[in-house]
Amino acid sequence: MSQELIAVVMFSGMMLMLMTGQRVFGAIGFVGALAGLMLWGTGGAEIPFSAAMKLMKWYPLLTLPMFIFMGYVLSESRIADDLYKMFHVWMGPVRGGLAIGTIGLMVLISAMNGLSVAGMAIGATIALPELLRRNYDKLMVTGVIQAGSSLGILVPPSVVLVLYAMIARQPVGQLWLAGIVPGLMMATLFIVYIWLRCRIQPELGPVLPKEERNVPMSEKLRLLRAGLLPLLIFATMMVPFVKGWTSLVESSAIGAMTAFMAAVLKGRMTRAVFEKSVRSTLAISCMFMWIILAALGFGAIFDGLGAVRAIEDLFTAQLGLGPWGILILMQLSFIIMGTFLDDTAMLVIVAPLYVPLVGALGFDLIWYGVLYTITTQIAYMTPPFGYNLFLMRAMAPPEIRLRDIYRSIIPFVAIMAGALALVMLFPQIGLWLPHYVYGK
Repeated sequence: MSQELIAVVMFSGMMLMLMTGQRVFGAIGFVGALAGLMLWGTGGAEIPFSAAMKLMKWYPLLTLPMFIFMGYVLSESRIADDLYKMFHVWMGPVRGGLAIGTIGLMVLISAMNGLSVAGMAIGATIALPELLRRNYDKLMVTGVIQAGSSLGILVPPSVVLVLYAMIARQPVGQLWLAGIVPGLMMATLFIVYIWLRCRIQPELGPVLPKEERNVPMSEKLRLLRAGLLPLLIFATMMVPFVKGWTSLVESSAIGAMTAFMAAVLKGRMTRAVFEKSVRSTLAISCMFMWIILAALGFGAIFDGLGAVRAIEDLFTAQLGLGPWGILILMQLSFIIMGTFLDDTAMLVIVAPLYVPLVGALGFDLIWYGVLYTITTQIAYMTPPFGYNLFLMRAMAPPEIRLRDIYRSIIPFVAIMAGALALVMLFPQIGLWLPHYVYGK
């Protein structure tokens, strides 16, 4: 059997295992271990051991539990509730204002956590019931929460971009800065769509009743201060890192400690909150570690078979595609895989194959990291097995059916596709800020 055919069988076997609903790390690790034993006998057992040693030496991985802990502390201590109250009061007089405020909430949650799951959980449990109670259109608000939560993997401190930085060997600081402008651009496009839609169809997003809008200015300012707290936490973490005063790991520790102290000073750091935050952090961190470990072992065998060279030969020699044709084909493959894989699994499986090819084609790897992340956001919301679709189904009230969830994401996926096209056509949307900051 040729090496190319072995690689195809391995990849197909892994995808088949994943489609059966097996755990991601179990499916990847099983196929990798079985292929290693069949190809090299008992010597193949050294491959996962080497992958484990490589994983333990990835010092930047220490940032993952820090960022995750920071997000869970802010979520469990109900600081996110204060954020929503702020948007509720300030945006209530505008048609569709609460939906627009929900997008703002998701941006700030993203800046606190770096994972889309946290944004989805907060949006579905805090914002969605309130929006439905105030007669907002269920299709629109369901799409708003799914689209807004996807910003968590693009706006810093994005955990996905940290993992991409380790695989592509690119500076995390530049990748974070590269995600800011596209992330804010996408949030702005969502807001413009909601505003225009509610102007055309006012019944989709009614304004708050007058009695609820009569809030004293002192209360509005108090809520505004509460809303600025996440920005303060974000600044204490990001400014020293961008200035070069601290390393990435040190900055993540500063962010986690600042969030912890904020919860303590507000009197919300109870034993239950602390225990829930630590347990959730441990569970999510272990999930990441197992997936990365399995994917490293799988990738070592896959790469050893010459899969990277085979893919490059397939795209360039056999299909005769140019650089942009290859890039578009890569993005389409991410969207297809994203229907049944999460972002971490896609990244650690495919990025080691695609990143060297992207560099060989002459594209900027910082820019490609932004493209990958936006494509992952689209994949998260693409039927039939989009990750966010099933998270929403699990958290939404009974009156929102799966059919409603599928229909709700159509306009937002179109907006994301438009944003992806803009970043592809105008790379400076993503590259201007890191070049400006690090160039100086």
